Amino acid sequence: MLEQFNNLPKLPTLAAFRKLTKLGRREMSFGMLFLSPWIIGFLAFTLLPMLATLFFSFLDLSITDGIWAAPKFVGLDNYIHLFKDPQAGADPRMWFSSQTPSSMLITIKFALFALPVGIFLPLGLALLMNNPNLKGKMLFRSLFYMPYIVPFVASVFLWGGMLNPESGWINRALMYFGMAKENVPLWANDVNWVYPSYVIMGIWGIGNAMLIMISGLQGVPTELYDAAKMDGATSWQAFWNVTFPMISPVIFYNLVLSIVGLFQYFLVPLVVNQGTGRPGGATMFYNLYLYKTFFTYQDMAYGSTLAWFLFLVILIVTMVLFSTAKYWVYYAGESR
Repeated sequence: MLEQFNNLPKLPTLAAFRKLTKLGRREMSFGMLFLSPWIIGFLAFTLLPMLATLFFSFLDLSITDGIWAAPKFVGLDNYIHLFKDPQAGADPRMWFSSQTPSSMLITIKFALFALPVGIFLPLGLALLMNNPNLKGKMLFRSLFYMPYIVPFVASVFLWGGMLNPESGWINRALMYFGMAKENVPLWANDVNWVYPSYVIMGIWGIGNAMLIMISGLQGVPTELYDAAKMDGATSWQAFWNVTFPMISPVIFYNLVLSIVGLFQYFLVPLVVNQGTGRPGGATMFYNLYLYKTFFTYQDMAYGSTLAWFLFLVILIVTMVLFSTAKYWVYYAGESR
């Protein structure tokens, strides 16, 4: 992995800038002028808030304190409170507790349930949409992609109505086909059905991942399939030995984005279950608990601590993914 970074072009030094011609400096000035809106936005809305939350995590700070209140420095107390045993007075929502489910464990549990669906279902649809024998490919691709254009909150409300236990279309259809009313699922109101409900809502928007997979499939050279066919490879062997290695960078890209998105899962439980954690605390995801710590409990210091812990978890998971990519991700132009 380090060798890949060593092969990158070196950044220009200050001495190199001084050696630029008058025309080169002028072009450089115009380039920085056009980049300045992004740079200002990054500094004002990304970097400075990140540094502010890092500073807040070492304080005892509440929203109600006001901006002119003197900061109360507490050192590592917020981090100690984060990692202490719940029985010793630590945060019961963070780790294992007999009274309240762990928000991080809830997030990981849902991720293990939703991640395979979010990777394999778009891949399967992409293989189907890229099949040369399929008629009306452009129509089907458009139909599968169109739900992704719908604003996410609107689609969540739509599915919340469809999965309503009393008046939802799905339960009405199940009862129409003979299922007793007392046996129909309660969906988002049932601990056993809430995660499948959320996954169903997520399937609604897989059109974007499907198109990315299709673009990867269309980049596979057809002569590789011809060679595999000449060697007597079956359809599965051709997929495993030709298709999968060639589209593995696209799968890896979707995998990283999916994992990061699942760690930040927030909007669906906030809209569908009003951010209450119902049923039975099963929907108190980590990012939702972070949000409530900030704006409901008004504890900016501990909320910043939770945010930085989430950042570190995502960073570590991403680094692990990139370190293992060399064993299964194939880049056609890479020299090993």
